[in-house]
This record gives sequence, structure tokens and C-alpha cells, in this order.
Amino acid sequence: FPGTSRSSVTRCKPGTNCPSSHTGISRQLSPLSVTEDSSAPILELQSRGSSGVCGHRVERQNRSGDDGMQTHPENSSQGNRLKARCLSCTAVLLKAVWGLLIILSVSSSWVGTTQIVKITYKNFYCPFFMTWFSTNWNIMFFPVYYSGHLATAQEKQSPMKKFRECSRIFGEDGLTLKLFLKRTAPFSILWTLTNYLYLLALKKLTATDVSALFCCNKAFVFLLSWIVLKDRFMGVRIVAAIMAITGIVMMAYADNFHADSIIGVAFAVGSASTSALYKVLFKMFLGSANFGEAAHFVSTLGFFNLIFISFTPVVLYFTKVEHWSSFAALPWGCLCGMAGLWLAFNILVNVGVVLTYPILISIGTVLSVPGNAAVDLLKQEVIFNVVRLAATIIICIGMLLPEEWDEITLRFINSLKEKKSEEHVEEMTDSSVHLRSRSRVNGTVSIPL
Repeated sequence: FPGTSRSSVTRCKPGTNCPSSHTGISRQLSPLSVTEDSSAPILELQSRGSSGVCGHRVERQNRSGDDGMQTHPENSSQGNRLKARCLSCTAVLLKAVWGLLIILSVSSSWVGTTQIVKITYKNFYCPFFMTWFSTNWNIMFFPVYYSGHLATAQEKQSPMKKFRECSRIFGEDGLTLKLFLKRTAPFSILWTLTNYLYLLALKKLTATDVSALFCCNKAFVFLLSWIVLKDRFMGVRIVAAIMAITGIVMMAYADNFHADSIIGVAFAVGSASTSALYKVLFKMFLGSANFGEAAHFVSTLGFFNLIFISFTPVVLYFTKVEHWSSFAALPWGCLCGMAGLWLAFNILVNVGVVLTYPILISIGTVLSVPGNAAVDLLKQEVIFNVVRLAATIIICIGMLLPEEWDEITLRFINSLKEKKSEEHVEEMTDSSVHLRSRSRVNGTVSIPL
């Protein structure tokens, strides 16, 4: 009946004490009561199971949270490493691009300077006046540097403050009259001699031969640094000097030791020697200079040239050694082009050391040799024979030798020996494994010694 079934059935919640039959209430067994009674342990098991599952879930969430806390610094460190690698790759790429531009600019400016000098000689031959005129343009080096400073620097300085900062190359007191005369005079004389002898050599030899012989200055820098500065002895310096001397002798032999050829070779070698002496003395007395200090020093050389060396072309003019009819007859276009390209070459050499690798400056200078050779071939001013070509190649290779080529060569030979030994060990292990497999197939066991 529905009434008796409702009154006789007692619902028991899991975990509570159900009343027994001794309370005087008669219970009728029914499927519902059986089901509800029997469902109590099931509910208990389900509650326990659900609590256990929830516990495992909480533990897993806690562990995953701990693992996330542990892996988060690792992921951040890996991200920082990737960013650092990307930045370093970008910096190397930019440096390589700047290096390529510097190489092309250095070689083209030097080729242009040499070829303009050859063109000027057709109507105007006054090498010392041309040297003096082009050196005066060095005064514009520092203004060009300061213009770049205003365009790129975040904290801009006044011209006088920047000038005083860059004048520390002369000492803590800056540029004084005594230091101006003492430090600038010898370097100005060497600068003038280098350019003057180079222009004299261009009168006797082709542009290709003079540019190739001038590349010997690096070998002379090696030798003078070893003798004067007591630098560490390196085999590359002796090899470079030997190759330079060999190239010089072969260059003179290419013209059968003709008088003009020998004199031209002497002028070119003298220009390379004075250039090397300039670099070594600069390192000895002034040390290493940054771009601003180098711009200040070169501009100071220009002022010294304008003030103290201007009397020399005047004397040469009145003694008819270097004479011209009138100033209007001077080839001002060629003179300004030569001086501008010479200034651009000096600026690019100093900028290239800051923006890219110094070896690229040497490569740019060496590339001026094939550049001049191409122009000379087009102008049909040079006939290349085997001796001249071999001399040019030997000098260029001597200039491009790395300073630690002997150590690099030894490392390369040792790496080759290690690779050969590893390959030999691998061949021995493979042969031993093959021998064991064959012995097992034949039913015998052989142990290789």
C-alpha cells in the first residue's frame, strides 16, 4: 500500500546511525528499502572514491604548479638566450654589411685617387704642390667627425668641449703650443714624405705597380714593431717581409731593371717605409686612439702643414722646380678631386676600424691593386707578363697573411691528425665487430688482440 510503504520506510543517510527494529516500528521489506539500504555502502564507496580522485587531482595540480614554477625560469632563460643569440647574429650581420661597404669604399677611393693623379700628370706635374694641397684638406677631418657626432649621438656636446675631449691624445693637459710643435712636426714630415714619394713613383711606374708596392708597408710595420716596439716575435712578420722583398725584386726585374723602373720602385718602397714608420711611431708615442682622437690629430696635421710647410711650394715655384703659368691654368677639378678622395680614404680607414674588422681595411687596400690593373688595361697603359703578375700576387698574399697564421696552421694540422686517428679507431672497431660476427656464424670465438 502506498501509505504503509511511506510510513514503514526509513531513509538513512550515509554515515548516520539508522534506527533498528527494536524501536517498535515495524518495517516492511520492500525493493525500495533494500535498495536504499544496500546503496549506503555504494554511496560511501563513491564518496571515498570521489574524494580520492579529488585528492589525486589536487596533488597533480599542485605538482603541475610546482613543475610550472620550476620550468618557468628555464623557459625565460632559454628565451633570453635566444634573444641574445638573435642580437649577436644581427650585430655580426650588420658588421659584415658595413665591412663590405667599407671594403668597396676604401678600394674605390684609393683607385680613384691614383688614377686622378695619373690624369693630372698629363698637363700638370707638380708633385709637392699636389701633396701640400691635398694635406691641407685634412683640416676638414674633425668637422666631418663632429657632424657625425651631432647626427648620431644622443648627448650632444659643444664643438669646444668635444675638441678638448679629443685633444687628450696629446696628454692630460690637452694640446699646447709645445706639444703642437713637438708631436705634430715629425708626423707631419712623415705624412708629407709618404704622399710625395707615392706621387713621384706614379710618374715612373704604372698605377698597378705603385699600388702593389705600397702594400708592402704592412710587412715593414711588422718588422719595425718587432725592432722598435719590442713586440712578440711572430713567424708571419718574417714571411711577410720575405714575400715583400721578393715582390719588390720581381717588380724591378719585370722591366729588365730599367733605370726609370728601379727609381720608381725605390720611390714606392720609400713611401711604404715612411708610412710604416709613421704608424709605428704613432703607436709608440700616442698609443691607440679612438675615432675622435684620430680625427683631431689628422686635422692638427693639416693645420701644421698649412702654417709651417706652405713656404716649401713657394720656394719651389720661384726656383722653377715646380712652376706654372697662372693660378687660372691649374687643373682645379683634378686637384680637388684628388684631395677629396684622399681625405675620404683617410676617413674611411679610421671609420672602418670602429665599425668593422681591421682586416677588412687591409682587404680594401689590396683590392685597389686589381682595380688599378683593370683601369690600366682599359687605358692600355700596362702589359702584364708572368713576372709582374707573380710579383703582384706575392705582395698581396704577404699583406693578407693573418698575424697568428703559424699557430692557426699548427691547430689545423693537429685537428687533421685527430680526425685521422678517430677514423682509424672507428675502422678498427668495425673490423673487430665484423670478425666477431663471422666467428659466431662459424661456431668459433676469436678474441682480437
